[in-house]
Amino acid sequence: MSVVHVAVTRKVQPGREAKFEQALREFAREPLREPGTTGVHLIAPVAGTNGCEYGILRSFESEEASRRFYDSEVFHQWQRQSSHLVTGDSVVRRLHGLEAFFRDSKHEPPRWKMAVVTWLGVYPSVLLWSSTLPQYLDGAPQLFVVAFVNVFVVVTLAWAVMPLLTTLFAGWLQASNKK
Repeated sequence: MSVVHVAVTRKVQPGREAKFEQALREFAREPLREPGTTGVHLIAPVAGTNGCEYGILRSFESEEASRRFYDSEVFHQWQRQSSHLVTGDSVVRRLHGLEAFFRDSKHEPPRWKMAVVTWLGVYPSVLLWSSTLPQYLDGAPQLFVVAFVNVFVVVTLAWAVMPLLTTLFAGWLQASNKK
C-alpha cells in the first residue's frame, strides 16, 4: 500500500481571508473521519504578506482512498460552499518528490534522518547504474552518459528504493518525534 499526498490550493478574494480560513479549518476537521484519510495540514500565506493562496494537504492510505474522497459529496459540498470566497479553480497537486516519501499522518522526521535514508537509497542506486550502464554507451559524450545514468537512478529511487526504505525505516524515522 502506497501513501498518497495531495495538495489543493485556492486563491481567496481580497477581504474574505478570515472567512475562508475559518471555513477551511472546519472543512479540515470533518473529512478526517472519512475512511482512508490519514492526515491533514493547512496551508496559509505568510503573515504580513499580501498572499492570497490557501490550501490543504491531505494524506491517504491509497490512491483509491484519495479518489474516493475527491469524488465524495463532502468534498463537492466544500467546493460549493467556498466558491463565493475564492477566485478561479482549485489547483490540485499530487506530491511525488522526496518530500512525499517522508510524510506520514502525524510527524515529519528530522532532516538529518531524511538525509541518512536518502543517502542509503542514492548510494547503491548510483553505484549500480554507474557501473552497469556506461559500458553500453561506449563512445557517447560524457554528459550524455551521466544524464542517462541519472535517469535510471531517479526512476529507481522514486518507484522502488525510497518507498522500500521509508517503509523499512518508518519506526526509526518517527521514533524521536512521538511525544
